[in-house]
Amino acid sequence: MRLKGIIAAHFAIAAFAVAVLPDPAAAARADAAYTIGNYPVEASDKNAVAAKEKALADGQKAAFRALLKRIVPVTAYKQISRLSGVDAANLVSGFSVRSERNSSTEYIASLDFSFQADAVRSALQSQGVPYVDVQAEQVVIVPVLSQGNPPEAKSDASSWRTAWKGLDLTNTLTPVTLDTLKPAIHADTIKMLTDGDDNGLRILAREYNTQRVVLAIFETDLAAKKVLVTLAGEDAAGPILLKRSYRVSDGDLAYTSELAAVVALGVLEGRWKAVKSGVSAGAATAAFTAEQPAWSAGDAFAATGSGESVVFIAEFNSPDQWNDIRTQILDTPGVDGVNISAATERNADVALRFPGGATALANAVGARGLSLINVGGGWVLRSMN
Repeated sequence: MRLKGIIAAHFAIAAFAVAVLPDPAAAARADAAYTIGNYPVEASDKNAVAAKEKALADGQKAAFRALLKRIVPVTAYKQISRLSGVDAANLVSGFSVRSERNSSTEYIASLDFSFQADAVRSALQSQGVPYVDVQAEQVVIVPVLSQGNPPEAKSDASSWRTAWKGLDLTNTLTPVTLDTLKPAIHADTIKMLTDGDDNGLRILAREYNTQRVVLAIFETDLAAKKVLVTLAGEDAAGPILLKRSYRVSDGDLAYTSELAAVVALGVLEGRWKAVKSGVSAGAATAAFTAEQPAWSAGDAFAATGSGESVVFIAEFNSPDQWNDIRTQILDTPGVDGVNISAATERNADVALRFPGGATALANAVGARGLSLINVGGGWVLRSMN
């Protein structure tokens, strides 16, 4: 199921956090993070009953992995393997059905899986795995569509807003409520925001009666087969101005919208985790451009660092394989200034710096199970497994 892959990618998006144990005042908000909502499951078997049982069993295992990737910082993802012997079924407190359909041999549903917060914390602590599970204060997200020349912004009611509504906006570490673009937010206000002018923040705060409001501006360039998404405003971590571009594959704008919404929510979560670990919001946002996992894009951020510039296309078959490839790249000694851009469900453009350039990098990653070869004048990276 395509959406399942995107949702799995969402839980791989986190940034720079350490263990933070909730105080009593924050316990309720911390426990909320232990529900994985609107999680898609799908299975086929000899009959409908068997298919449903299989979907539920597989779903609770997958939802538990999603929970771990939600609350464990990306820098500690390798430590998640310490919990490989934990039976997710023993930690599930229940599930509820949002939607379901079945045939004689197939079961498809969207479910909310709830886990026992104290039991999961105990499992993490016993293995020394760091985590952040306290929710931030709610932020208002305003999906905005920018079209035309000169561009005109309007409140979006199509695929971009639908993509946000499809996410688990309640149980995420950074809870979100969606709103529409207020009539008082004119083009000049949006320009202030996208130019980094604090006056734009003050206007937003006044119109929405909260400082925590972010415009999520979606601008399409179908001729170039790209979409530009800008997050401008203030979230729980502070002021934010971040731009990402996405390649539109096969004209599927709905998929690109889903992908961009997943990454945007991941950015908010990553910034919040950084704040809880004592890192500034600005530093967290900058770090996210180099350290974010699959599905992100960042044309506005060039790779920096020592060594020679290397540009290649990374090819993969699934989000999990891409996460493994990305980890191997980042763990290769000498790799610096990594920038991942224009990602799709099967490949991503990668720019980095490495002493000795592409040939030296090919030798280095070869020992890590990756193949970097020159194909038609361009470098392509693939897993050899």
